[in-house]
Amino acid sequence: MTLQLAAQAAFKPGQFMNLGLHLPSGFVSRSYSLASAPGEQLEVLLARVGEGALTPALFDLQPGAAITLDDKPQGFFTFDYVPPHRDLWLLATGTGLGPFLSMLRSGAAFERAERVVLVHGTRGPAELANRAELLQLVADRGGSFRYVPALSQQPEAPLAQGRITALLASGELEARAETPLTPDRAHVMLCGNPTMIEDAIALLASRGMKRHRQRTPGHITTEKYW
Repeated sequence: MTLQLAAQAAFKPGQFMNLGLHLPSGFVSRSYSLASAPGEQLEVLLARVGEGALTPALFDLQPGAAITLDDKPQGFFTFDYVPPHRDLWLLATGTGLGPFLSMLRSGAAFERAERVVLVHGTRGPAELANRAELLQLVADRGGSFRYVPALSQQPEAPLAQGRITALLASGELEARAETPLTPDRAHVMLCGNPTMIEDAIALLASRGMKRHRQRTPGHITTEKYW
């Protein structure tokens, strides 16, 4: 679900803001990455969960309900901290897609790379958020954008079937993206399930890729989304 907020804020694609609600149990605030482009109405991407202090309550909100929003965006999962590259790989699970939507909608991702590859892993096709929008972006951007949905539990032909890490290990991600993932060309941004992130880092390390840090430049930038 996309939650639209009747507000705008200056932020950089990849940053997050704290949203809060006054609930019967007290005030609860949590961090959510912004999925909208800067200058547009703020949006965050949500998935319904059975538990959680805030997210289930957000699904029950009615239009016009009051939400507390921090004034200042936060986070370093932005292009300010990404070194130059030719190919940009965006690997997300579930609602980890949110910050990548902001990067794509703003055009910032395409300003940094010759080709952008978005891989979105979910359990089934119903969870492929913004699928129509991303397919339209493929048509609009031509060869400069590749979109690879990956379904781990509920297959739908002709989409890739399996976890992102299994598809990365087998080479299927590169085949579907028609783009090699190599340290001399690529930078990889990972957002979502911490297990996916750690497993992907290990697989990329076997290709000679390492975490990027300002003092020790590398090929991988991460944002855990749990």
